[in-house]
Amino acid sequence: MKDRTVFYSKEIRRLLQEKNAVLLAHYYQEDVIQDVADFVGDSLELARKAAQTQADIIVFAGVYFMAETAKILNPNKRVLLPDLAAGCSLADGCLPEDFKAFKARYPNHKVVTYINTSAEIKALSDYVCTSSNAERVIRSIPEDQPIIFAPDKNLGAYLNQVTGRDMVLWDGSCIVHEAFSLEKLIDLVAKNPEAKIVAHPESEAAVLQIANFIGSTSQMRHYIKTSPSKTFIVATEAGILHQLNQEVEGKQLIPAPARENNSCACSECAFMKLNTLEKVYLCLRDETPEVQVEATLAEQAIQPIAFMLQNT
Repeated sequence: MKDRTVFYSKEIRRLLQEKNAVLLAHYYQEDVIQDVADFVGDSLELARKAAQTQADIIVFAGVYFMAETAKILNPNKRVLLPDLAAGCSLADGCLPEDFKAFKARYPNHKVVTYINTSAEIKALSDYVCTSSNAERVIRSIPEDQPIIFAPDKNLGAYLNQVTGRDMVLWDGSCIVHEAFSLEKLIDLVAKNPEAKIVAHPESEAAVLQIANFIGSTSQMRHYIKTSPSKTFIVATEAGILHQLNQEVEGKQLIPAPARENNSCACSECAFMKLNTLEKVYLCLRDETPEVQVEATLAEQAIQPIAFMLQNT
């Protein structure tokens, strides 16, 4: 297995250079993919990198909506996704026809959607945001303007709380961030009373209520790196710990416990983990599967995405 990892990593680096390609990887990817990537980041950081790249080919080690966003930002570049089945519970739970009907019930509302949506949903939106800049986007909209927020109800409820808005929320959630067990988390805190809880705003309200810090993946990383505290319980997908363990010394990082027992007793995204190092190698070697976005749809979706990138 180690020999195959070395082979794939070496070949990926060779092919990236040979084909003028770039490998973008999300923090939730498996460790070996993060290690070989040109850049590792959260959704906002990866979108920014995709918009700036001079590469001819973008290999996106993430999920489908991320690669789709990269294609919208780079209509003349080839965008590859190692596994087209790598979806997202938020995006998959907000279908265009259903959302059109939902939107029609609130004709005077502006639509703000989280980046975890399909291109069709982005095209139906006035604004797109990520967890990094969601609060800034909401505050930029006049207070008397009613808003629909989709698809994550937990993030939307958190934003209502911190901004004082009363946004209408689509009933969607992230299976990763709804998997944390409050009971197990309280037990873990009791065993580690000095620990600071850092949580992603997609988590359920009960988890957010006991968190010491709430923020996006990148914001959590910054908090942990700069905080004087030495022990942290991290309530997001466990893949974030790989980069953090390399960046912080003398600090203990504990993944928040999931309700169900699994290989690490933490919360992992099964969609993200569909990508493997071998699939990254094969998609780069064969330049497939390729993500396409219809031109008219891309033109409609690019405007709210551009707003997102301008408000970072």
